[in-house]
Amino acid sequence: MRVLSIDPAIRNTGYAVLDGDHRQAAALDYGTLSLPQKLSQSRCLLAIHEKICALIEQWQPNELAIEGIIYVQSHRTAITMGSARAASVLAAARYDLPIMEYPPSCVKLATVGRGAAGKQQVAFMMRALLRLTETPAPDAADALAIGFTHLAAADPIRSHLFRERKYI
Repeated sequence: MRVLSIDPAIRNTGYAVLDGDHRQAAALDYGTLSLPQKLSQSRCLLAIHEKICALIEQWQPNELAIEGIIYVQSHRTAITMGSARAASVLAAARYDLPIMEYPPSCVKLATVGRGAAGKQQVAFMMRALLRLTETPAPDAADALAIGFTHLAAADPIRSHLFRERKYI
């Protein structure tokens, strides 16, 4: 299976393309789409959408995995995060990809072993589990972890551990 995974944010969207299963996963591409502060929110959303479309065309994934909506204290932050997420979801829908979402606690549990793990722990585990030569940047590491979680959830023996996932 090939999965495109997204850690959405308006200024720093993490992305990753993983191939295989959770036992033999390979990171084909990963990184962070960083957008300047001077760029308007609408231009950021367009850039996110275009980047995700380009990744889909380049890598031809079978599915898209994305971080689920998280609780934030600021309504403004929630709206901008939701907008970035929507730009990614629309790109996947444009290419008729199945879309699965995972809450952050589920991703941390699947990759680190505890649902309250820190960003550095996630990055370290992604380096180890995917046999990377360097520790990925935080947003890219989160996207790698979302993809890894999706591959683990696809395993029929382990799928019962991922009750919080859902298709959108």
